[in-house]
Amino acid sequence: MLATSIRKSAAVTSLLLVFTAPTILAEEEVVNIDPLEGFNRALFSFNDGVDRAAIKPLTQTYRYVMPDVAQMGVTNFFGNLRDLRTLLNNLLQGKFHNASEDFVRLSFNTVWGVGGLFDVATPLGIPKNNEDFGQTLGYWGVNSGPYIVLPLLGPSTFRDTAGLVPDMMVDPVRYVDDRALRNSLHAVRILDTRSQLMDSERLISGDRYSFVRDAYLQRREFLVNDGQVEITFDETDF
Repeated sequence: MLATSIRKSAAVTSLLLVFTAPTILAEEEVVNIDPLEGFNRALFSFNDGVDRAAIKPLTQTYRYVMPDVAQMGVTNFFGNLRDLRTLLNNLLQGKFHNASEDFVRLSFNTVWGVGGLFDVATPLGIPKNNEDFGQTLGYWGVNSGPYIVLPLLGPSTFRDTAGLVPDMMVDPVRYVDDRALRNSLHAVRILDTRSQLMDSERLISGDRYSFVRDAYLQRREFLVNDGQVEITFDETDF
């Protein structure tokens, strides 16, 4: 009788392992946020080299030559263009109140802010939202997928990479007919974006690759969930 019970217990245990093993493996795969780490580190080093050799020196020159008020105007201008993307993605997410804020903000800054060079909406209490198609996919339940580093573009995920295409399609700069002007706008936007990152990069410590990856993923989770991020504490912290 004892031997029979042992055999039955062993059989039940084997069945449980068969049915739960795929779930356990799936959970382990989800935890591995960076399965392409070797490839990503190589691209990260490449991007870092391009930045140190060209983009960062050009940005430092840009900051030195351009007066602060002019830099703020450039930042406002491209921020105003991004508000169009935010407006469309808020509509896609069904956030109609936020979309109405985006519309009013875009209208005020474009008309009264001289094409967006001046931010007249913020002093009026109209908040600036931040949405893109990657966030829209996340809002509708699409998993972020593995972390990936894109050539020159930097940190991303499979989901955010897919979202780049619709975002580029609604970028007003894309539809500027004059090629020289269009390329100049792209170049100035790159310098403006890099300039805004100058001060924050001083916070990087330890392994640069891991720091940038973790910071990017945490920020994207924060944005996709509209700041509603679950925070857990380890009992050993108290």
